Amino acid sequence: MSDSIGVAVIGTGFMGKCHAMAWTAVKGVFGDVPRPRLEIVCDSDEPRVRAAAEAFGFAQATTDWQAAVRDPSVDVVSIAAPNEFHAAMTIAALAAGKHVWCEKPMAVSFDDVAAMRDAAERSGRKTCVGYNYVHNPAVQHAVRLIRSGVIGKVASFRVTMDEDFMADGSALWSLKNDAASGYGVIDDFGCHTVSLAHLLVGDIVSVSAVAAKPFATRPSAGGARSVETDDVVHAVVTFAEGAIGTVTVSRSAWGHKGRLDWEVHGPLGTIAFSQERMNELRLYVAEEEPATNGFRTIFTGPDHPPYGLFCPAPGHGLGFNDLKIIEAAHFLRVIGGRESPIYDFERASRVEAVVHAMARSAREGRTVSV
Repeated sequence: MSDSIGVAVIGTGFMGKCHAMAWTAVKGVFGDVPRPRLEIVCDSDEPRVRAAAEAFGFAQATTDWQAAVRDPSVDVVSIAAPNEFHAAMTIAALAAGKHVWCEKPMAVSFDDVAAMRDAAERSGRKTCVGYNYVHNPAVQHAVRLIRSGVIGKVASFRVTMDEDFMADGSALWSLKNDAASGYGVIDDFGCHTVSLAHLLVGDIVSVSAVAAKPFATRPSAGGARSVETDDVVHAVVTFAEGAIGTVTVSRSAWGHKGRLDWEVHGPLGTIAFSQERMNELRLYVAEEEPATNGFRTIFTGPDHPPYGLFCPAPGHGLGFNDLKIIEAAHFLRVIGGRESPIYDFERASRVEAVVHAMARSAREGRTVSV
């Protein structure tokens, strides 16, 4: 691989900024990856895209995403546009011979997910989906513990993801309430919970879900507007290897700002994690002395790579955007053939299949096979 790689970022909102920050920082943190060249930033809002180009140092700013993905200076495209544009942008970028880092969810419909997966296979280009929580050093340490057998074969799994930005019924209607953006919390949060489930336990093969809209309408400039997406979903799931689990997600849970809690239970112990304390992992090993046994807290540090590349001191903590830098480094190594992908389009399509099965289960009121 060349010593540098040309990057285009499509989208200048929250996730577009995360991608731009990651591309800016990844070489300085990791050292052993190509240096990203910030070639093009794209957004439909011209003043905003020009401001982003100036802030991050992109060589070009454009409102034409098709020109961005075709540009010969670009080797890899970050897609952080609204969900409904992911499929068209991704397929065009792959057809132009670019590697693609796409934010979650992959697409609004599973037909589009499958088309993206197939386009990636035809192109031979590398792909990555932005399930950034799987890159947390604490989560990766949990994977190593599970694979080492410290808690035995996993019997059950619980995961909950809650925030409260939809909890206020007087909050204005937004694109997240529009069916054009997807199912709502199922694909907004569900893909994060399922990506963790697949990484920690294995593939989910059946789901039974229920969904709710706490508010039927929300105020808008033109008057009350219907809420078309669900904000709360509960599901019972089964895994290919026999484990069972629960997945609960809510955008209307007052008091929670970034909750993503999970537990993995086995015959020899339990591993537990809370995203609101994202630099800690809790481990209970049943074989230890009962009189003094209990959960131990593992504080992440340099012994949990790649934490040490950010900070030499344990317990000081990484943050959300650091996970995106780790994800960028991982993708660059995948492009260079130095690592196997954690979630390329093929494997991510299995996560997205579970999300769509949840939506179907909730809609039809029955258990659905994935």
